Amino acid sequence: MTNSSYAAAGVDTAAGDLAVELMKSAVSKTHGPEVWGGVGGFAGLYDVSFLTSYRQPLLATSTDGVGTKVAIAQAIDKHDTIGQDLVGMVVDDIIVVGARPLFMTDYIACGKVVPERIASIVAGIARACAETGTALVGGETAEHPGLLGVDDYDVAGAATGVVEADQVLGADKVRSGDVVIAMASSGLHSNGYSLVRHILAQRGIGYTDRSAELGGVVGEVLLEPTRLYTGPLLDVLADTDLAGAIHSLSHVTGGGIAANLARVLPVGSWVEVDRSTWSPAPVFRVLSDMAGSSLESSEGTWNLGVGMFAVVDAGSASSVIARLATSGIPAWVTGRVSMAPHDITGFEQGAKGVNGGAVRLVGAFAS
Repeated sequence: MTNSSYAAAGVDTAAGDLAVELMKSAVSKTHGPEVWGGVGGFAGLYDVSFLTSYRQPLLATSTDGVGTKVAIAQAIDKHDTIGQDLVGMVVDDIIVVGARPLFMTDYIACGKVVPERIASIVAGIARACAETGTALVGGETAEHPGLLGVDDYDVAGAATGVVEADQVLGADKVRSGDVVIAMASSGLHSNGYSLVRHILAQRGIGYTDRSAELGGVVGEVLLEPTRLYTGPLLDVLADTDLAGAIHSLSHVTGGGIAANLARVLPVGSWVEVDRSTWSPAPVFRVLSDMAGSSLESSEGTWNLGVGMFAVVDAGSASSVIARLATSGIPAWVTGRVSMAPHDITGFEQGAKGVNGGAVRLVGAFAS
């Protein structure tokens, strides 16, 4: 007799229920009084009564995933940091427009629900949500037997934030003479891992191998979690002494350094980003050496040490840098905006459908 049960098809609902029980505590720690209903409902509920105090509240939303970085987490069976990568990719896009994140939901698709693994992923999401002041109000774990391998999974998420209409950051606020501040990344973050994996495969290097050049187990080094910028930037934006200092922000993710900065500059402006103002971390140098290529050749793929840019009023630059430093974010001046006529041959100009300013990197990286 044919067994046509859901379990026989490879879906374990009991394992899914156990995963929810294991993650409940971590998720609940992100909840304030605005969250109604707790964990496990069909939909997350969030009280937005406070929006009545806004003059013209705009909701900001963002969605993203972690990309092929999850393949490394799966390869070395380490899943407690990938959640921070997800929050960084999603929530740090919301701060770019000046919005405060309110809540987030996640989605995990897997070949087989291993409760402890799912709980570890979600615990990482919850920790990062708590760090950024974001409530994790819901999520979904979907088992896809036959489509994904038993140890395969992918993660995605979406978040919503709010900002006053007259406080939205963007290219329209940028002026000639503004200073470009670079904020240090913690490493590769969550972009360019297809290239990373290709380089390692070409060299026959495994994720569990030790590398003296990288300073540890290869997979563990590559899983360094994405730095979170939302909290420190919210502190700067809330500082009355720095009111209006930040004009635009750029999250350096897919597309690389110049293209992402160009998206938040006005048409007709240009910036030369000075490479000599920072030294890319060893992980970038080692991978470039393994590939037999230059650091410069990967500027459109990796962040090379810059995870976020701020375009600020020149007179406030030192104060913004100092404030970021108190939150543990190294930052430095790396360029200046100009509206003067200039030959922009060789510059990146806008990206992802945005016709923005022009940016190119100049000079040599610091050693």
